[in-house]
Amino acid sequence: MTTATTSQTAPAVIGAQMMMLKDQVAADGMWSVLERLADLDIRAVEVSQIPMSEANTADLERGVRELGIEVAALSTALRHQEGRDIDALDTDFDKLVADCRRLGCRFLRIGMMDFSAMVSREATEAWAAEANGYAERLKAEGITLCYHNHHVDLHKFDGERIFDIVRRVAPDLHFEVDLHWVQRGGMAPLDMLAQYSGVCKLIHVKDYRVTALPHEALDLFDAGRVAEGYDKFVNIIEFAEVGQGNMNWPALLPAALDAGAEYLLIEQDLTYGRDPFDCLRDSRQYLASIGY
Repeated sequence: MTTATTSQTAPAVIGAQMMMLKDQVAADGMWSVLERLADLDIRAVEVSQIPMSEANTADLERGVRELGIEVAALSTALRHQEGRDIDALDTDFDKLVADCRRLGCRFLRIGMMDFSAMVSREATEAWAAEANGYAERLKAEGITLCYHNHHVDLHKFDGERIFDIVRRVAPDLHFEVDLHWVQRGGMAPLDMLAQYSGVCKLIHVKDYRVTALPHEALDLFDAGRVAEGYDKFVNIIEFAEVGQGNMNWPALLPAALDAGAEYLLIEQDLTYGRDPFDCLRDSRQYLASIGY
């Protein structure tokens, strides 16, 4: 089942963030990857870091038709950047809309705010205003534009979070909430979902694991290299399979649904040598075990 049994709100669809499988798509083709995802009872995909070529788009269209896999979201950049193989809103707006219509996709997502927009309140406001202009245009086409957060979005300029600046300046821009990055940014994910309820349309379901203290840190301490050892001690956080970290998913997922989530997308930025399909299988099985 892909629906939740623990919430009274409308169910969300369980999906995968295909950034995890970009190498597999490049090697084996989109269709082969979609078939394997369907076998894992993953019923939606978010396309990221994979070119929206005609071949890939046709396979996605076939996946919708023959496998019942929804295209939850496509990725876009705000502006075209030379050397990046991603459709951008300033140069590829019509193609992005056409791809969404072809695939029955209702969401476009910006994977990260520009680094240059993170350095000041004024820079964030300018980025958000530009993004909101595109969000308004896409809304007229029946498409919702979202942006994906990282820990930096919890930084405050003069007491106002980047999240809050974006919400104030760009009311038509919605959120793709990465709950791991919210926790890493120092805000309780439950608080975040409550405060931004109604605009949290896409959720990245990714666990937060603290690893054991590495022996290398002890060796550095013993050698008197305290600063280096302490750096190893501090940086023991990993991206984890869902259910294999410290996050409270039985509480978080109903809260995400209450906040308006339509897709719950499994993502793991790094798999530390494991096959990403095995990671996705473990995450999917855990979600099924708690009623999703």
